[in-house]
Amino acid sequence: MTNLEKYNQAFIDTFEITEAQLVGLKYQDITAWDSVGHMSLIAALEEAFKIMMDTDDIIDFNSYEKGKELLVKPEYGVKF
Repeated sequence: MTNLEKYNQAFIDTFEITEAQLVGLKYQDITAWDSVGHMSLIAALEEAFKIMMDTDDIIDFNSYEKGKELLVKPEYGVKF
């Protein structure tokens, strides 16, 4: 499974959405992406990529696209 597939799967599994809904998805665009859903998504991503995200990055993670920007930071080393 590629990193992009892992990333997408975390969203799909956490929010019970389709891959077609991912592009442009933002925090609170769907009812499942509330504060509790957000932490579930972060936990799924940390597990999938074997990382521990910084608190500031968790707060800044406000969209599907922004999450990819954050995960490619050197401290996480995820490549898409």
